Amino acid sequence: MTKRKLGIAVVGIGGAVGTTMVAGVELLKKGLIGKDGLPLADFEIDGLAGYEDIVFGGWDLFGEHLAKAAEEHDVLTHKQFVTVEAELKAIKPWRAIGNTSFLAKVDSENRMADDSHRETIAKLRQDLQEFKKSCDAVVVINLASTERLADEGNEIFNSIIGFDKALDEHSAQISPAMLYAYAAVAEGVPYGNFTPSVSADIPALIEFAEKQGVPIAGKDGKTGQTFIKTVLAPAFRSRALKVDGWYSTNILGNRDGLALSDKDSLASKVKTKSSVLEDILGYEVEDHIVDIRYYRPRKDNKEAWDNIDLTGFLGQPMQIKVNFLCRDSILAAPLAIEIARLLDLAKNRGETGVQEQLSVFFKLPMTKGETPEQAFHRQEEMLLEWL
Repeated sequence: MTKRKLGIAVVGIGGAVGTTMVAGVELLKKGLIGKDGLPLADFEIDGLAGYEDIVFGGWDLFGEHLAKAAEEHDVLTHKQFVTVEAELKAIKPWRAIGNTSFLAKVDSENRMADDSHRETIAKLRQDLQEFKKSCDAVVVINLASTERLADEGNEIFNSIIGFDKALDEHSAQISPAMLYAYAAVAEGVPYGNFTPSVSADIPALIEFAEKQGVPIAGKDGKTGQTFIKTVLAPAFRSRALKVDGWYSTNILGNRDGLALSDKDSLASKVKTKSSVLEDILGYEVEDHIVDIRYYRPRKDNKEAWDNIDLTGFLGQPMQIKVNFLCRDSILAAPLAIEIARLLDLAKNRGETGVQEQLSVFFKLPMTKGETPEQAFHRQEEMLLEWL
């Protein structure tokens, strides 16, 4: 395998998932953990960066070095934290975009000045240019807290010409997530959106990515409850079991949960989580309810509970109940690492624009115009065939 140093620039690097990514890679480099949870650990493909060849940088509204951030998130064991504390202390987040109109609950001191969109993009590009000096290639992964829903129907998002004009006019409709995506694509850097926020999935930025020859993928990492849903739902369809209702609830207490305690950010998350069943089953589940609650005592320990009502032969009702007590960042971090490696591989292979083969990692996969494939086993087949 060709040795290449891959830089992952993380939007929200000081969050629970970002710090877990960095700590996990550093522990792997030291040979102190196995590769459990990393779906591509057994693949040796020329051009696919090795875990030991990954370095990190990134933006965050909270300016503390990553050791301070990781200590607060409390995802790592004490032994793991102490082992990589020095490596975490060596990474201090770059200044991030702050915009409380898109993210009401999360703001702090390490924010960029409220400059024009063009000046902000120039700063982001400068950060990426500096980061490129320390590695052979760079990928941007957005792990920031969930923004409120953007007005996707606004005509400024329909073409790169309209979007560029809106940038020049400092349009209030353009979100931080879109600015990060634009800066990455302008720099020729692949971009992956692990959040539900609207960013590279607008037509203007898809067009821009294709013109720039840059791979992009998203959105909203499929880690816990929706992962289970996209595994179970195809099985129900295969057995002709009618889904009459599916009630899903989550409680979590990390920074992502805090952001979701804002109703506008919550609407973005519910939209991506609610989209899968009809596509898989082929009919609307009238009583498909998705509920997410911020519950501070849980911190990063998320609990997902599902009640599924089914109708089988002779019209007889049945139920399935699933209780998934999961670690939010422990599920998300390895997927974000793999997405970065695959976007880098896609660029090496000359791929441009939307990378549908990465659908297996997302709740609402970006496509090139078709309805997204949501069934987990079919998404996995798409990725394996491409690999």
